[in-house]
Amino acid sequence: MSKLPKAHKFIDLSDYGRPIAKQIAISLQHTRFTPIHVTIAFVVSGLIAAFCIIQQQYVFAAFFLILKSILDAADGELARVKNTPSYTGRYLDSVSDIILNAIFLLAIFQITPTSIWLVLLAFIAIQLQGTLYNYYYVILRNRHNGDTTSRVFEENTPTALKGETQGSVNILFRIYKILYGAFDKAIYFLDEKAATGKTLPSYMMTLLSVFGLGFQLLMIAVLLVLGLKDYIILYFISTSILILAFIAFRKLL
Repeated sequence: MSKLPKAHKFIDLSDYGRPIAKQIAISLQHTRFTPIHVTIAFVVSGLIAAFCIIQQQYVFAAFFLILKSILDAADGELARVKNTPSYTGRYLDSVSDIILNAIFLLAIFQITPTSIWLVLLAFIAIQLQGTLYNYYYVILRNRHNGDTTSRVFEENTPTALKGETQGSVNILFRIYKILYGAFDKAIYFLDEKAATGKTLPSYMMTLLSVFGLGFQLLMIAVLLVLGLKDYIILYFISTSILILAFIAFRKLL
């Protein structure tokens, strides 16, 4: 199942890796490789990227950051072409993302004179941005019969789907709630009526997609290659001001 029906798709600036991700999924469709294997691959790519950042090998770091983003899309694509959606994969993907985000920022902390408190603020900013984007995107998908593995409100442990165990779902859901719970509640508090109100128009979803993880990693890669590593932390902190602007616009619809 596609994430979103064709009639409601928009230009997703964070999803630049999707075409390659689809080809990877197609090439693995009739193999023993599972979406979980691809998730593990993007974790490895992310760890290599962090190592390259610390070693100040910025071109290689940029390559592995973008590869991580591509593989991050490929695990979901493989689940779709194999018709094997799972909550295990969904939560493992999200848990891996947030841990890698922290590692990336800590790696940047190692090579810049940035305060650890600004790094912490940048981490909160990145997660709030990503949560806002996912919040509106999941609402749009649920509203128009798109992929519904992700839920608008992650309150109760979901029932395991075919091919996965309830125990795995339970454990990963608890970890997900610990890591993401505060961010989910913060965005819901700021715009709790979004699920019942009008969805954002396509052009606003496109603008909002700069908060998507793929675009965030792309910006880190670009700033590293351009020799602007000292501005990465400030970039994420400053752009978070737009969170309130997007919410205010949504409420005016």
